[in-house]
Amino acid sequence: MADPAEQRSSGGLSGALSQLAASVIGLMRTRFELATLEFEEERERTKEMLVLIVVATVFLSFALIVFSVLVVALFWQTYPMTAIVCVMLVYAAIGAVPLIVLRRRTQERPFGATLSELEKDADWFRGRR
Repeated sequence: MADPAEQRSSGGLSGALSQLAASVIGLMRTRFELATLEFEEERERTKEMLVLIVVATVFLSFALIVFSVLVVALFWQTYPMTAIVCVMLVYAAIGAVPLIVLRRRTQERPFGATLSELEKDADWFRGRR
């Protein structure tokens, strides 16, 4: 009985083409699995971020409302407008911080590993190795 390696090598051009096709399909399967895994990780990360944002927003809002009422009540007799303006400026500063953090986080490249591997594959096929 002939060795399977000998049978493949004796196929000539059709054998080489079938091996190439099998290699390309295997390569694409690996890349697809990587993309699927990264998609699942990104989905879970997004869920976690959304839950954290909602919880933080609700409880920080309650705390800020109570604190604002306290500050305005303390300064109502002497500086009512100054107290209201200061509370507003504090709200604006606190609101700016999460926006800056979210902007930095959204600049991360999703599916970076998959895109990097596909780029390497394209270079290999072009012969740049």
